Amino acid sequence: MGARVVVVIDGDETLREVLRFSLVDEGFDVTLLSAGSELMERLVSSLPDVLVLSSSLPGLNGIEICRRLRTEPATMRVPVVLLVPAESESDRLTGLAAGADDCLVEPFPSVELAIRVKNLLRRMHPNLLSHMIRVGDLTLDREAHRVHRQKKEVRLGPTEFRLLEFLMRYPGRVYSRTELKRSLWGDGATVDERAVDVHIGRLRKGISLGKADQVIRTVRGAGYALGDV
Repeated sequence: MGARVVVVIDGDETLREVLRFSLVDEGFDVTLLSAGSELMERLVSSLPDVLVLSSSLPGLNGIEICRRLRTEPATMRVPVVLLVPAESESDRLTGLAAGADDCLVEPFPSVELAIRVKNLLRRMHPNLLSHMIRVGDLTLDREAHRVHRQKKEVRLGPTEFRLLEFLMRYPGRVYSRTELKRSLWGDGATVDERAVDVHIGRLRKGISLGKADQVIRTVRGAGYALGDV
């Protein structure tokens, strides 16, 4: 199953590490940040599956980040869990009103965060937790490593399989070449971004039903998206 990406933003380094261990134990790919400004820079090129934010971040705090996320089309659907200090419990209602999907009042057992993140994904993006992903007439089995379209098996190479799995997580979302490159080869890879175009072409050839079948859309100047299938 593809790694589900959680970004944790908290000013407390010790708490960040505790939360990271708990989430990694549950199979999440975790990125730790200490300031809201770092997050806003990262969101320009990559969206996580879940954000975990502290309401008491210095500078740009978690509540203000929620407000900003919910006003931008690209980020308005990113699930957010807000962490609220016990002495600022009033932030819980303010955070929910600002767009947080769930809130945890500190202190809390670290395992509770992992449970809430899973529940949030199960409710909002079930494709991220199931080994079977279905989008229209496309079915991808993460465990068996098989793809079917209209009940006929499609033969894909390993890179094209990973690419399709990533696109099927959020049908309709436009992914930049940078995001797709990161999903295929990780951060810091020296692969040219144009290699993404090559694998998109191979994937299209593998799953297309004909020349008029635009199952993967090219969005000029933005990237690629899995269209209606």
